[in-house]
Amino acid sequence: MKKFNLFKEIITANKPTLLNAINSGKVFGINIYGEIIFEPFNEKEILIYKGQPKIVEDFTKVLGKNYQLVEDNDRVLIKAFSNWQEIIGFNIKRASYDDTTADGVAEFSHKELEDIGWQVTEFNLRYRELVEVLEENCEGVMICIEQEEPYQFSGLGFLSDDKQATKVLFDYCQKYVKDKVENDEDFAKDELDDDQLEALEFFKLN
Repeated sequence: MKKFNLFKEIITANKPTLLNAINSGKVFGINIYGEIIFEPFNEKEILIYKGQPKIVEDFTKVLGKNYQLVEDNDRVLIKAFSNWQEIIGFNIKRASYDDTTADGVAEFSHKELEDIGWQVTEFNLRYRELVEVLEENCEGVMICIEQEEPYQFSGLGFLSDDKQATKVLFDYCQKYVKDKVENDEDFAKDELDDDQLEALEFFKLN
């Protein structure tokens, strides 16, 4: 997965297209690639702006006080990190997982991924580790704010292909559970409880 860090990224939008969207009086969005799009947004769309702005005297304030805009001929350069909390709000329903809280990732929005996550927790594999597997092996985008000093991180993950991600995660967890049962005395097969036996069956190891 690619990381899109709003502390570092400048989004470039086409000024005439943006002005047309503003003048349309409709709710529109600007995605991370600077494209101007209208509702309904597709299920994988990642927006840095959503709204229905009004024409204001100072164009650099048209998207709101939390956006920094610079006009450059037919381009508008946008810095959006100050509006992070609102960006979370209008993207979270489409995100594959939410890593914006101090508690970290607690679930996946995609049912098949969540089923895998739920079952493998019976063998003490945390969601944080599952997310690292997906971020390393799958296509997608993590939109985030991340800075080093003092360290700060908050992000939303968007997987491009849920079917591929499901296979990657299932294969990883199946191997993990198999190793636990065969090599960890705390998970010896004759000592497993009903939930763990159900997980074994889920991972086709029973």
